[in-house]
Order: sequence, then C-alpha cells, then structure tokens
Amino acid sequence: MAKVKVQQGWLPGAIMESETGEGKYYSFRGVPYAQPPVGKLRFKAPQPPLPWEGIRTATEHGPMSAQIHYFTRKFVGSEDCLHLNVYSADLTPTKKMPVMVFIHGGGFKYGSANDDLYGPDLLVHQGVVLVTFNYRLEALGFLCLDTEEVPGNAALKDQLAALKWVKDNIVNFGGDPDNVTVFGESAGGCSTSLHLISPMSKGLFKKAIPLSGVPYCDWCLPFEPKKRAFLLGKDLGIETNDPNELLEFLQNVPVEKLVETNPIVLSFEDYNQDLYKLYHFTPVIEKDFGKGHNFLTEDPMEALKNKRINDADVLIGYAKEEAASGIPKFEASLLEKTNRFPELVVPRKLLMKITPETVLELSDRIREYYFQGKPLQMKEYVTYKSHVSFILDILRFATHLPKVGDGRRYMYKFSYVSDRNVYGSPGLNHGIREAGHMDILMYLFHAKFHDVKVIPNTEEFRMINLVRTLFTNFAKYGNPTPDSSLGAIWPEYDNTSKAYVEIEDKLVKKTAPEAEMVEFWRKIFETAGVEF
Repeated sequence: MAKVKVQQGWLPGAIMESETGEGKYYSFRGVPYAQPPVGKLRFKAPQPPLPWEGIRTATEHGPMSAQIHYFTRKFVGSEDCLHLNVYSADLTPTKKMPVMVFIHGGGFKYGSANDDLYGPDLLVHQGVVLVTFNYRLEALGFLCLDTEEVPGNAALKDQLAALKWVKDNIVNFGGDPDNVTVFGESAGGCSTSLHLISPMSKGLFKKAIPLSGVPYCDWCLPFEPKKRAFLLGKDLGIETNDPNELLEFLQNVPVEKLVETNPIVLSFEDYNQDLYKLYHFTPVIEKDFGKGHNFLTEDPMEALKNKRINDADVLIGYAKEEAASGIPKFEASLLEKTNRFPELVVPRKLLMKITPETVLELSDRIREYYFQGKPLQMKEYVTYKSHVSFILDILRFATHLPKVGDGRRYMYKFSYVSDRNVYGSPGLNHGIREAGHMDILMYLFHAKFHDVKVIPNTEEFRMINLVRTLFTNFAKYGNPTPDSSLGAIWPEYDNTSKAYVEIEDKLVKKTAPEAEMVEFWRKIFETAGVEF
C-alpha cells in the first residue's frame, strides 16, 4: 500500500501490476475533488472539497454520475460523483513528470472515468502521471435557468474543480503542476476545446488534445436551454414561470427522474433525435452577472475570431469513419427515418436558421452529393454521418483556432484498424473496415469492459506503442514527434499549409484534409447564410 498526503488529508492507495507487463504503478481511486453536489447544491457550481480526519482509503472508484448506462441500459451511479483517480509509476521521481488529465465522453449523458473503459495501463509507464475523473451529466450537470445560482455549465465547472485539484495536489504524486495536458474524446473533446476558450481555465493547463469533438458539433450545441429546463419541470409535474420555484421543485425530485429525460422544445426534435445530432443538456453560453463566475459568456466562434483563448499547444483530430460506431442505432430506425424525411440530412445548426424551402433545397443537394439521389445505403450513410456529425466541424474549428502566444497546432486523422477497434467493428457487417468513433482510445487505455488483451510483441502492441508515444510526447514536449524516431517529423497545422498526419500502420504526412468535402459544405453554409 502507498500513502500520499493531499490538502484534504491522507490517502492510502494501491500498488497495481500493469496489464502490459511493464511493471507496477500506484493507483489512487475515488478521491473527492469537490463537495457532493446534493440537496441545495444540486445543479449549482461545485464547492471546494472538505478535509477529512485520519485517512481516507483510495482503492475503489467513486460512484459514476447518475445515468442510464449506455451499454447495460440500467440506472447506475449517484449524485455524489465528484471523484477522481490518479495513476503514477513513481511518487518521488528525480524530475516531476508531465500530467495528463482525461475528460471522458458520452454526449454529456453517459460515461465515467472508471477503468472499465479507461484503465491507465497503457499510459502510466510512459513518464506521465494520469488523472481521470467523473463529472455531472445531463440535467444534473447542464440545467440552465439563466439565474446567478444556476446559469448552466455546472459540469464544466466540475471539470474546472478537478483541474484546480490537480494544480494544488499533483506534485505529491510525482506530477508537475506546471505541465498539465487536458485531453478528452467526443463530449470530452468538446469540453477540452471549451477549456481552451474559458477565461476560468486560464493557467490550469499548458496543452490540449480534443479528440473527435468540438463545440461546433450538432450534438454539443444548446437550443433554448432555459425553455428546456422549464419543459423538464412540466414533464415532471410542475408548471411555473418562476425559476426559483422550478429550482426548488427540481432539487427535490428523486435523482432517477432526472436521467434519460426528453424535454423537447419543438415537436420535430422528437423525430430528429439522433445519437450524433441532439442531446438535451449540453454546454451553454451563460448569462453574465458580472461576478467572474461564468465558464462561457460568448459563442465559441466569436471567442476564436477575437483571439480570446488560452495560450496552449493543441493536437486535434478525428477518426476516418467516426460514425461506424453508430451503426447499431442507424440499423434500428435512423436510416429508415432519414430515407423518409428530407430535412433529417440537414445539420441541426442550419435547420434552426433557414426556411422550409431552403431546407428542401439543401436536402436535395446533400442527398445528391452523398447518395447520388438514390435510397440511402449504410456505407454511404456512415460516411455522410462521419462528415456532418464530426469531421466537418472539427476542421472548421481547427481553421478558426487562432495562434496566441507560442501555442503550436497539430492535426491527426486516425485510420488504423485491428481487432482492438471494438467501437467501429459494427461496420464489418456492411463492408466497412475503418476506424470509428472512440477506436483510438483502445490504443491509449486498457478497457476491462471489452476484454481485449494487451499482448506484447504483436502488431497491435506496436501500434499501441506508436499512439501512446505520440500522445505522451505531446504532453512532455508540446510536439508529438520531437525527433524522427517514430518515422516522421510531424508538421504544424495552419490555414496555409493545412498539414496533418494520418495515423495508419505508420505516420503519413498529408495536406488539406477532406478538401472536396469541406468545399461542398462551405457552399451549403453559404446558401444557408450561416458563417462557415
């Protein structure tokens, strides 16, 4: 057993054996980084953690945020979920190690930091300290009443609290508080991007890696969040126009009633629900009460255009066929619905801003481009969804992302496929053998849930080594390839060079990612009168 002192008290953790056979590491799990957000603290910004007497055992994960589990479809978790996990191979290194703080994905609705998906085994022996953490999900994390008490984004402030805890305590685990990399995938990628923008996050990290998610993505965008909050109340039994009355009511609703809710603002949202298109509770632009407590007070695009971002090195990217991971949902009903209703191929960000006539015009153009006007087939549909739900918006975000200070910019495209690509594997039934959403995580984390073994001296392990080295190099040096030992020197991305690296079975330098697709959508946005 290992014991570490943090600001709140003593933590005895565990000594674990790595699945890779690379040795032992120290594990501290279920560490509270804020007070339990329960009772009158429900929906509000997190409060600093309380000290404890004696010792607090840190050998088990804390509860995940209350949710309907994505895979089992059962209610799991608790409101008392603000816990983190720290993994380190050396608590007293001769030189403090870079720190990597991971934000899990799941549409702000699902997921946790637990080792069922995010075990540290692949990263912990690479000269970094790894931190993973839970944050509030769905209404619990993103309810917005436009009041000073509940302006929205409580979950992003949870993430902020975790970063502050890391800043204050990570040196006791061998980590360098002045060399922190924030990285996250999907909703975690969107969150990472927002930390680049939020003035509250300034000084808490030096590098950022948004994987497969940015604030421009349809599934990350809010729509009438205050109205949605009042409709949630109506669905649960209260009709009121008073935010204080609504808050009191919702603070007394059993937590089980606040997950998997469906407060739709417009009737077509009910039919337009889609794994990659609409989530009800997401980051919002907060009403500014002038107290400096707002995580986000302007549209992310405006912040980028005006260079109001934090100085950090950025590595951003996507998987070749992101939407391959969504095929089970597409098979269930979505393909059939999209075949029937023209507007369903139009991104939500455009749909909300244009006339029905323009919707039909754009729908015809999109269907012709991706499907040549024929009935939708799965293979073409997956490419369309990969573009419209992820890749297009990631590339738009990267184009807008300004250089401030000394920040460097790198872009990747992940296209390697092996038996570890469990998330994109539903594509195999449709002749799609491509890297899907989340697949890159299988080369960065050991996922107990999927029971895919880590076997040294295999081709898959060689790729694990390549991917984890790229990411930990970036955390150490702000550059994925500080030398040529990985077979290439990674060029920086900018709007002139548009240079990026495709991660195949080796690193391949390329330029102008998805240029034809980007140009097609540029014209679509132009017709819609929406800034590209």
